Amino acid sequence: MANRGPSYGLSREVQEKIEQKYDTDLELRLVDWIIAQCGGNVDRPQPGRESFQKWLMDGTILCRLINSLYPRGKEPIKKIPETQMAFKQMEKISQFLQAAEAYGVTTTDIFQTVDLWEGKDMAAVQRTLMSLGSVAVTKDDGHYRGDRDWFHRKAQGYRREFSQEQLRQGQSLIGLQMGSNRGASQSGMTGYGMHRQIM
Repeated sequence: MANRGPSYGLSREVQEKIEQKYDTDLELRLVDWIIAQCGGNVDRPQPGRESFQKWLMDGTILCRLINSLYPRGKEPIKKIPETQMAFKQMEKISQFLQAAEAYGVTTTDIFQTVDLWEGKDMAAVQRTLMSLGSVAVTKDDGHYRGDRDWFHRKAQGYRREFSQEQLRQGQSLIGLQMGSNRGASQSGMTGYGMHRQIM
């Protein structure tokens, strides 16, 4: 964690808003899933945002998590070194983020390394893990472990195929998005610049 003094004014207000987004119930669900997914030989952290951050901060658990979603021998992170050096731990977090994006987590759901490392936005970390769990449940390739009700399934695309005849018929229809001319008339209309004459 970075040694930073307390924030004041607007910075403090912004940080408090970010911290309000953190969900302690979601934290418990994510911890349960990570332990189940990694095989159970992972220590459970104490409840709380700071403990959750310290638990994930060195990147080892995150790398094990993403590797467990792949078949043996196809893991995206080949080597997970145990190290106390800060830049190596941040590198492991970055490797996890790249592997999560390659797995199918959308770029907008990916947190920044400093969000976890400095504890700036742990709600973003939760959002990434939730999205990863949802993608894993949706893939349904047999590598997901845990309760399937912990995550929602992501919507799958449904591609429609139309014949040339159907496409041709659609070109002759006027969509109601463009409005309707039913009941329209020009009674009471006058030309531009002309005054209405009342008789």
